[in-house]
Amino acid sequence: MFDMFSMMGKIKEVQAKMKEAQDNLQFITVTAESGAGMVKAKANGLRKLISLEIDASLLNQEDKEMLTDLVVAAVNKALDEASDKARDEMKRHTEGLLPNIPGLDLSSLGL
Repeated sequence: MFDMFSMMGKIKEVQAKMKEAQDNLQFITVTAESGAGMVKAKANGLRKLISLEIDASLLNQEDKEMLTDLVVAAVNKALDEASDKARDEMKRHTEGLLPNIPGLDLSSLGL
């Protein structure tokens, strides 16, 4: 039978684990590159760009359009990878805490 008090305890446990996981997202970092390593972007689990490295050979006016494309590609790749790692971290911290309830969608909570 469904035990409301047990469920409330689980919800509080999930909330605490989610907060802990969210607090740790800033420490997750990924580095992605484009242009065979000529542009490197580093992002964290909060989907924030931390650093950007551009090879000196790209810093001339003739390659401006290519540089822009490579920067966008590297940053987007880093942000995607950071998002994936953040999602994995959130799942790891909350795995097994709530029962599988049909219709319960936790996707908006980052799970």
